[in-house]
Amino acid sequence: MRALTGAGLIVFLALYFWAYWLQGTQKLLVVGGITALGCICLPWNPGAAVFFVYAATFIGDTAEPQIAYRYLAGLLGIVAVESWAARTPRDYWTATIVSSALLGAVMVHHADQRRNRRQLNLAHEEVARLAKVAERERIARDLHDLLGHTLSLIILKSELASKLAGLDPVRSLAEIRDVERISREALTEVRAAVSGFRTVGLELALEHIGQSLKTAGLQVEYAISPVLLPRAQEVVLAMALREAVTNIIRHSQATSCRIRMAHCGPLCELEISDNGTGGSSPDGGGLRGMRERVESMGGSLAIQRAAGTTLLIRLPMNGSAWGQG
Repeated sequence: MRALTGAGLIVFLALYFWAYWLQGTQKLLVVGGITALGCICLPWNPGAAVFFVYAATFIGDTAEPQIAYRYLAGLLGIVAVESWAARTPRDYWTATIVSSALLGAVMVHHADQRRNRRQLNLAHEEVARLAKVAERERIARDLHDLLGHTLSLIILKSELASKLAGLDPVRSLAEIRDVERISREALTEVRAAVSGFRTVGLELALEHIGQSLKTAGLQVEYAISPVLLPRAQEVVLAMALREAVTNIIRHSQATSCRIRMAHCGPLCELEISDNGTGGSSPDGGGLRGMRERVESMGGSLAIQRAAGTTLLIRLPMNGSAWGQG
């Protein structure tokens, strides 16, 4: 008898520690093994009923609560049938069924909480990862738009200063000072873009592009109506305006440019057109970034390339932050 009890205990310990190496439904092997051990030992050792209690504690890790409770109900049925067949005292089988039911239900609940916490942690990690990716993309778009326009203006003014060096030294010096000023402003804007505090507004953007177009020798026509916009949408339009003008100066070979902004019902429309070569080339990184910004605000961007290029941006006006006549 002692030998059988000792052998049963050794088998139980082996199954018990093996359970910690298994995951999910694999633990059903341990539950089944411990249950079988209890059924074998119960007829000659009523104390073996404790094996059923241990088997119940492992059920929680085998499956989701709905399925785990079914496994637990099956185990309790086996305990009842085995206790009746082995004619164990009522106190033993009653205590075994109650203990197995209570501990099994508690462990099912705890296992479900652990799974929920793991899923929540994974969700938090994914949100953090996506936030980092979005921030990197935002910085890349902002730097592209800011530096693209500013460096183009610096190049134009530097070339102009070089040409005027021998003809008009005073104006050449003025252009060089403008280059210095623009460079300092660009440094401030880059720092703001990296830190997330983008201060580029429409008024500043219009001032910068006016200098750029004038330096490039383009004629500019403005048709700016008073428009009230939230700050975030104003920034989107300012960045789009700078990117569009940079593309005109670099690629269009245009001689004139028209900028129109007005409200049309619930929408704000910004239109930038030129009389350049137009073309059917696919959107570059700057235009893709522009489109992403506009669409993130619930707006739309359309490009028409025929006799020149016309870019039309529409944004919903759901706030007030800027108005210029």
